Amino acid sequence: MKQLRDRVAVVTGAALATALAEKGCHVALVDRNEDGLREAARHVEATGRKASIHVVDVADREAMRTLPDRVVAEHGHIHIVVNNAGVDLDASFEDSSLEDLDWIFGINFWGVIYGCKFFLPHLRREEEAHIVNLSSLFGIIGVPNQSAYCTSKYAVRGLSESLWSEISKDGIGVTTVHPGGIKTNIARSARHAAGGDPEELAEAFDRMARTSPAKAAAKIVRGIERNAMRVRITPETWVFDWMKRIFPTWTQALIRWGADRIPGASGSNSAA
Repeated sequence: MKQLRDRVAVVTGAALATALAEKGCHVALVDRNEDGLREAARHVEATGRKASIHVVDVADREAMRTLPDRVVAEHGHIHIVVNNAGVDLDASFEDSSLEDLDWIFGINFWGVIYGCKFFLPHLRREEEAHIVNLSSLFGIIGVPNQSAYCTSKYAVRGLSESLWSEISKDGIGVTTVHPGGIKTNIARSARHAAGGDPEELAEAFDRMARTSPAKAAAKIVRGIERNAMRVRITPETWVFDWMKRIFPTWTQALIRWGADRIPGASGSNSAA
């Protein structure tokens, strides 16, 4: 986008909301957690920008269908949509219940579908607009005990790249973001298969997560400004992306080998 000042961004994620506000955006904050929204709104308003809060479950189709009109009623426009809500399911495919699969796909994939589908007509009314969809390093590589999460993030990547090919010519950018280890609570809020050790997995994630949410947010904002199709945030994302292109089978074998040696990461009921 040529400019961010006085644009309206719809976003989940406090760090990204603040980063956009510091660039001059007004922000519509979306989440299920009202307390978290109010805290994020205070950070946005501290920059002198307007913030509105919208308590919405992104997996709720009807709530997402009505959300764009609520944002327009508050701000008058919608220029940027950031589909950032995400959850994790720590379980092998065999141990994942259909209910858990519905849960993770409802948020990680259908939430992105709704965010794109219902906001796109409003984005088309602006002279320039942008969609940001959060995929993952796990949207590039397949990881043991993360089959549901990987599938949802690969799906986001496929949707985003196809959408880019359809609408970027119309002045609507689409950026797919591939974070790696970002210091968030996603591992601690994950669902786990029976027999899994949530704390052990969270500690393993914490040892690998070295990038702050604020640093990640800054890179995403630069991606919006540059109209980038892809943003890879952490060094491991760059490394595995190139490894997977050059040595796809060997890379997956290496991931399997490494997962067997990380406590809590190799699967709950695996015989390996």
